[in-house]
Amino acid sequence: MAPKWRDLADRLAEQIRSGVYAPGAPLPQIRELVEAGEGSKETVHKAYKALEAEGLVTSTRGHGTVVRPRVPLKRLGIARYDKAKWRDGDEVAFIADRVASGRAYKRNEQTQTVSRVEANSLVAAGLGVSVGSEVYARARLVKEGPQPTHTLTSYYRPEHVEGTRIVDPTPGPAGRGGGYRVLYDAGYEIDHMREALFARVPTADEVQMLQLPAGEPVVELHRTTYTADGTIVEFAVGVHSASRFAWEYDFEVPDSAQDRKGQE
Repeated sequence: MAPKWRDLADRLAEQIRSGVYAPGAPLPQIRELVEAGEGSKETVHKAYKALEAEGLVTSTRGHGTVVRPRVPLKRLGIARYDKAKWRDGDEVAFIADRVASGRAYKRNEQTQTVSRVEANSLVAAGLGVSVGSEVYARARLVKEGPQPTHTLTSYYRPEHVEGTRIVDPTPGPAGRGGGYRVLYDAGYEIDHMREALFARVPTADEVQMLQLPAGEPVVELHRTTYTADGTIVEFAVGVHSASRFAWEYDFEVPDSAQDRKGQE
């Protein structure tokens, strides 16, 4: 049997998700719930702390506990990879999303761990190497303030990145312009990429790492990045909290019939 604070937290969480408590609305004061028979002060306090850990509410002195605004970040499509952002400036992809969303950011809101690993079947297929080949894995956890938004792990062939800033484990982007600028300086200018997205149920580790509310799915991203001659220079796997992003794409509509005519 779940403890009483967990039952209360689950009940309040359902009311928040169903709109009983709107974004920005205050939850009842702790003493009000105590007087209503919802449990002791400690029970209600634990329930509110659980809701805060799940990202559903925020608690501040003087304002009490309020429902977290659910305005998602824009997750840009092709615009986030504009070469002018990282080649000529210092606006790496996650920062481009924040700028487009009108949100503040700090470069150290991206942590990272760099290691050499054996490519599993997914990574091997993504990079075009044999299963078991040694590759570099650059794993990042990205936060907005204290709140995690997504993870992203980029995989590289060692011959492309050995000795570069990409394999430097210092937290934050890989220097000015990030990883794509490093590849550009090494002679591997990115030219095109393919992204695949799908939603799924998160693992227990992902629920904890991303501080996901109960029942929230994640969006998994697979990104393959190529140079103009078709060389794969990065394969990345991202796991995104579904409610914290609005995916946005802006592109020219293709006309393959006209393209074929032009080639005749």
